[in-house]
Amino acid sequence: MLSGFYALGASFAWGFGDFFGGLKSRVMPALWVIAVSQPFGLVALAVAVAVRGTPPPSGDVWWACLSACLGTLGLFAFYRGMAAGAMSVVVPIASLAAAFPVIWGIASGDNVSGVQELGFVAAVGGSALASVERHEQRTRIATGVGWAVLAMIAFGGYYVPMHTAAQQDWLWPSFLFRCTSVTLVWSILLVRRSVPRGFRPHLIALAAVGILDTGGNVLFAAASEHGLLSVVSVLASLYPVVTVLLARITLGERVQLSQDVGIVATLAGVVMISAG
Repeated sequence: MLSGFYALGASFAWGFGDFFGGLKSRVMPALWVIAVSQPFGLVALAVAVAVRGTPPPSGDVWWACLSACLGTLGLFAFYRGMAAGAMSVVVPIASLAAAFPVIWGIASGDNVSGVQELGFVAAVGGSALASVERHEQRTRIATGVGWAVLAMIAFGGYYVPMHTAAQQDWLWPSFLFRCTSVTLVWSILLVRRSVPRGFRPHLIALAAVGILDTGGNVLFAAASEHGLLSVVSVLASLYPVVTVLLARITLGERVQLSQDVGIVATLAGVVMISAG
């Protein structure tokens, strides 16, 4: 029960953070958004680690570093997709990452229920429908879908190593994750000689993005310490509901009816995967 609340809390934190991060990616490069926002979360975690004063657990905690590489790639692709296209289309496609931990469980010998099988069909079919736009008797792939697919793959890879890293402790994996992601992003910027600038008017929003994204990682790690991967990862993947609703309410985003049907089917599929 507690792990479920943690996982749902992660979905809310990620949902709000992704919405504001996607907005800021429309006015500055996505890599800058990550580079400026993530250190705020790192500072908060560093303080928490120092206050608790316990050493990192041995062994599996270092899987958080691999998780950070995948999660950072996914976040970059996700922001690029939301900057290029409609959040209401990009977000549900990226949410199919929830299927990856379930597939991992199947490969490890887990049984899949009929509800989960139906959820896979709904999610895959819905994402395909959401990604296609019709214009004057011709169809095309909606803008941002390519980035959404990359985000889906990277986010899907994030869950398994992070779940493994958090089996003994939730705080240290979160801290190592954020250390790795900040180091990775700033290393890329320094190599490219692309230092963020002109971000001061957006600093409060970027700080909120960093804290919310880090909070989602912490809550997922806490959920992983107490719950099953196949359950907590999918519950945490319900963040698209939050992001899509915010986009509809605050931005007035409107997409074609067929895409609306695809969005609903994708989100329903995620829920069915979880319910199974």
